[in-house]
Amino acid sequence: MSKLFLIPVMVAGSLLMAGCATQEAVEHAQATADQALAAANAAGQKADQAQASAQSAMSAAQAAQTTANQALQGVTDLQAMHAKKGQRG
Repeated sequence: MSKLFLIPVMVAGSLLMAGCATQEAVEHAQATADQALAAANAAGQKADQAQASAQSAMSAAQAAQTTANQALQGVTDLQAMHAKKGQRG
């Protein structure tokens, strides 16, 4: 259970036990706790989506790096072949 939920409930419970909370105050505290919990859940979902996007971006970057490394190796191989032809004649 979320800490954001427990705090207003504990405050409302304390006020009720002390005899100075109205039903409206308790309902307001519960509504506030419900809103906080919903906001926390929504933020968690957005964080999960951001993490998935970041992982996708990382995969794309790694694929691009692999392609760049292969291209560089191809250029290096061509340079080596060209240098060998130049030495022969």
